[in-house]
Amino acid sequence: MKKVKVNLRPIVSKINLPTVLKTAILPGDSLERLFIATQTGEIFYIGNERLETFLDIGPRILKLGVSGGRYDERGLLGLAFHPEFYYNGLFYLHYSVAGTQGPGALHNSEGVLKSFKPDPCDPETLHLKWINRETHYDHIDTVEEWILQSYVQPQKRRTLLNVRRPFYNHNGVNSLNFSPETGKLIFTNGDGGSGYDPYNLSQDDMEIAGKIIEIDVAKNTPIHDPPAVTRFHELPVPIQATLSIMAKGVRNIPGISFQRTSNGYIKYTGNVGQNLVESIFSFVHYKPLPVTQLVQASIMNSEPVKQRMINFGWRGWEGAFPTSIIRGCTETPTLDEKTIAYYNEAVTLSESRLQPLTSYFHEDPRPDKFGGTALTGVQAYMGNSIPDLTGSVVFTDFTRKEPPGRGVLAYTKVRADFKPNDFSVIETDYHFDSQSAFYVSLGTNLGQSRLYLGVYGSRNVTDLNQGTVFEIVP
Repeated sequence: MKKVKVNLRPIVSKINLPTVLKTAILPGDSLERLFIATQTGEIFYIGNERLETFLDIGPRILKLGVSGGRYDERGLLGLAFHPEFYYNGLFYLHYSVAGTQGPGALHNSEGVLKSFKPDPCDPETLHLKWINRETHYDHIDTVEEWILQSYVQPQKRRTLLNVRRPFYNHNGVNSLNFSPETGKLIFTNGDGGSGYDPYNLSQDDMEIAGKIIEIDVAKNTPIHDPPAVTRFHELPVPIQATLSIMAKGVRNIPGISFQRTSNGYIKYTGNVGQNLVESIFSFVHYKPLPVTQLVQASIMNSEPVKQRMINFGWRGWEGAFPTSIIRGCTETPTLDEKTIAYYNEAVTLSESRLQPLTSYFHEDPRPDKFGGTALTGVQAYMGNSIPDLTGSVVFTDFTRKEPPGRGVLAYTKVRADFKPNDFSVIETDYHFDSQSAFYVSLGTNLGQSRLYLGVYGSRNVTDLNQGTVFEIVP
């Protein structure tokens, strides 16, 4: 693929970790403005060439840096503006709720376990069940509808979902986006965390975790504060009626992006990998499974009408590869061995899973590639100012394996035959000197003609005011 070089133009600096970058036109305004949501709860916008505060929900967010140490994957994770935001003032938030901190889901005789690794020789580790969910959980995430009215601070209108999460990580990021195809709110959420999806939540249709969910916000339900749940059947029926499952087999996910073509919309998204590979997926056609149909089939003890629900393959598959446990070789420390973690699941899903559009590895000896760590952004680009990227999907990785911490920009394109494609690293003409620069978010404007990059100077959200937002320019 063609080599592309870009510049990074700083827009704002010394902010907390930016999780969402997108634009909107405020009611009564005429300018499309960049909005920046931070993990700690602030939402800013660029107005009159300076940073203005739109909303600060910091007191509503649980204390960060507790469950996972200073590194944390909770906080304000999603912001989406209604397609008619200019007229109705509606917008949507996904965040981790203050006061909901729990002990975590994994326990043994000695107490709480922070991590999990399956053992193919121990069947108990392959069939764990999440029990005592009302007490053994990490926190509660909420998806809420808010409204901006004239001369009044934004106000919460209703809660769409309250979801109890087993672990602190894999909650999704940039997790709320509206579909231009259906007008529905798309909630992209991860498998609940730890590692290797201990309870296989991502493949269980009834589990909320590990799914891409469509929410019909046009349906006004009489329930404005639903109970905190983990499974779809636990939701009140009016809430169930607003939901459909778009995809499953999600590990962790940095949002979804839509690219308009003559034949409809290409959807781009990605699955953050375990230890081996990061994957970008694309698809056009899908048939969502209405949650009411799923629950009714469960009550009747029958299979729901078979839908062509998208399946990314996790936990049996990590992108294009069976999920692996990686161990160093005893006699040759420079080498390692890879053992298939869930062989039977990999076989079962081998035909039904979606193949990635492209993948990049955590270890890659090829000189024109890189060793990555975690996918943090996926965005379609339809602008003309960087012509070599027009019609492509751009993605970001948190940091290269080699120190100091440096994120990576790259791109790929959908082939005419829709077969998997290669990718190319995008070179950036910006010098961070010796400072770390972790690429934590990627955003675009309404017309997908501009790209924005969120960079942080630390791995840890608790190291405050180390964020910079750039525009990616020729």
